This record gives sequence, structure tokens and C-alpha cells, in this order.
Amino acid sequence: MQPIDLHFWPTPNGWKITIMLEECALPYRIVPVDLSKGEQLHADFLRISPNGRMPAIVDPDGPGGTPLSIFESGAILQYLGDKAGKFYPAERRARSKVEQWLFWQVGGLGPMAGQAAHFHYQKEKIEYAITRYTNESKRLYGVLDRHLKDSEYLGDDYSIADMATWPWVRGYKALGIDLAELPNLQRWFKLVGAREAVKTGSSIGKDDFARRQKEMRGEPKA
Repeated sequence: MQPIDLHFWPTPNGWKITIMLEECALPYRIVPVDLSKGEQLHADFLRISPNGRMPAIVDPDGPGGTPLSIFESGAILQYLGDKAGKFYPAERRARSKVEQWLFWQVGGLGPMAGQAAHFHYQKEKIEYAITRYTNESKRLYGVLDRHLKDSEYLGDDYSIADMATWPWVRGYKALGIDLAELPNLQRWFKLVGAREAVKTGSSIGKDDFARRQKEMRGEPKA
């Protein structure tokens, strides 16, 4: 099997895909897309990701044996789940539950937490924006906590929904959230984070991520 090209930069959306690839033991090759240099706007990348957003993949062994490029993290996770036959259940009710939480993350937690972090790291503090997006992120954390009271994972079993959500929960401290106040979410966060594939996938590029955060805060380079 030829390796999948993963066009990647270390962000929560990028880590969703490295975690999934590690979980499925699919061979892959990292193709860096340095957001700090605007490489997501280069013509070569826009050909596979028209929205100019990372991540994207190119699978040389796509359907019918021909290459296939996919952008949008949720669509990539669904494709990889079908390709590997793992973490994306075939049974319709189970699949529907996974899809609901996957799209909840893609359309809710990711954008809200991303905006909260964006405004938090700006030199000019816009309090309305910081408060709005931080409060909405906290509300969404509460949604997770309530759901996880009666469910070990977001779906019936560990799935792409958990992989999509976990990297966005990892930044809870920056949002001023104490997971001890959300015991069900805290239990799930530790459970998922203890998986070897999650540890490996979410560690890729962490140094670059930390450097970028310092730059956004205006801190001097080490």
C-alpha cells in the first residue's frame, strides 16, 4: 500500500488526521503546510484544498486504484474510516450517532474554540469577542460533559467522533476551563488521551505549534 500524503500543520484539525492514521496503522507521509508562511494559499495546495485550509490528503490508492484528494477534516475522517473499515461503524444507527457528534465538532466546538483562541492571542484585546467565543466554548464543553455522563465515548464505541473532538478539548486551560468541574468530560479526555495512537498522533509537530503560539502572543523567539 502506498503512503497517503497528509498536507499538515500542527493544529487540532491536523491532529485529528494523524491520530486516525495512527489508529488505523495506515502508511502516510507528512507534507508540511506552514500556515505562518501562508503556504495554505499556494496554488499547488489550493488544487487539492480549494478553501485554502489544512488538512488535506491525497490517497494514491483511491477508489478504483486511482488517486483521490480530499479536503475538510470531517470528510477525511469518514473516508479513512471507510477505507480502513475501522472507527466508523457500518450499521446505520451507530453510524448516525458518530456522524452527529462529528459534525457537532466540525460545526461547533472547533470554530468556537478556534475563535476564542484567535482573539485571546491577539495583541489588541477585543473583550466582546473574547467573552463571546470563550463562553460559547464553555457551553459546548458542558454539552460534552452531559452526554458523556451516560456514554463512555461520543458514539457507542470509540470512533472518528472522539478523534475529531479530543484535540479541541486539549486546549481547555487556555480557555480557563477546569476539567475537574466537568468530571464526565475529564474521564473521557483521560481515557482517549491514554491511547498510544492518540499520544503519537497528537505529538507530531508540537514544537512548531508551541512556537507559533508564542509568536501570536508576541513573545520573543527562543
